Amino acid sequence: VRRHQEVHVVMGNEACDLDSTVSALALAYFLAKTSPAPKAAFIPVLNIPRAEFALRTETTFLLGEQGIPAASLIFRDEIDLGGLHRAGLLSLTLVDHHVLPGADAALEEAVVEVLDHRPLERDRAPGCQVTAEPVGSCATLVTERIAQGPPGVLDRPTAALLHGTILLDCVNLSPAAGKVTPRDVACVSLLEARFPELPARDTIFEALQAAKFDVSGLTTEQMLRKDLKVLSGDELLLAISAIYVDLETFLRRPGLLQDLDAFCQARGYAGLVAMMISFNERNEPSRQLAVYSRCETLRSAVCQALEEATAPSLHLQPLPSPWSCVSTYAQGNALASRKKVLPVLRAAL
Repeated sequence: VRRHQEVHVVMGNEACDLDSTVSALALAYFLAKTSPAPKAAFIPVLNIPRAEFALRTETTFLLGEQGIPAASLIFRDEIDLGGLHRAGLLSLTLVDHHVLPGADAALEEAVVEVLDHRPLERDRAPGCQVTAEPVGSCATLVTERIAQGPPGVLDRPTAALLHGTILLDCVNLSPAAGKVTPRDVACVSLLEARFPELPARDTIFEALQAAKFDVSGLTTEQMLRKDLKVLSGDELLLAISAIYVDLETFLRRPGLLQDLDAFCQARGYAGLVAMMISFNERNEPSRQLAVYSRCETLRSAVCQALEEATAPSLHLQPLPSPWSCVSTYAQGNALASRKKVLPVLRAAL
């Protein structure tokens, strides 16, 4: 701000999973390399405080494999986006999301481009370039964008990041998981054709999956924070955590109810939806849900919305729960990921 340097920030969503992180790093790198005589500095920003980064185990693993130290990354608590915007110095490209959370509403007018793989929930200003395509991984859209650019920009470390991310997001391109599209497959093939020395698909997928699902050293609070989205309704906040163990394992955690109470109280959440996902050896997902709230009316409303949802239908079967403030379900439709369930919950609030 002091130097009046214009800054073009490329930023993923606040869950800051591998897709958001790699999409931001790779697109910022591409823009910096290809923009004609850039006035602005292109900066990828990880949309979490630095202290949260250790919980993103698959991201720390893949960046470490490519020799990218955490010290070289810029996190959300290390750059004053509001101050840059007020000084008229900020342009913002959003990857892997297109709606800024309420706390960032003031930054909306700085958004110049959006790259996302969700259906659009809102229109953008006419000057904003929007790419919203239903592919399995936002990294696929970034790969396509780089592939359309000048030859020679894509280097091996960037290719390896994109390759691993698409494979993890699309569950090793397995049709059974319901994530992969032909464009994801095409991008993985393109990256492998340009860099034949990339690791075998199974090798990198299994290493990333193991890193992502390794929650052995985490407290319950860290598990809830590891992959967290927050919805704001009228006067209330609802947390939605992806949890990488099965429901039975989760419910058996010592002191779980006190941990749920403490987590929601500390952060001002009226309730929490925990979405469990685990995979069998054939990479087929199985899912369960736990809906926690001390507010009976909120819990009932959330449960009713989930039970009655039709787009998509979750095929929920109630399971016995040890506590009255926690409702638990087996989710018959294992392809209904959090991305698909968020609009149902948003509508219920």
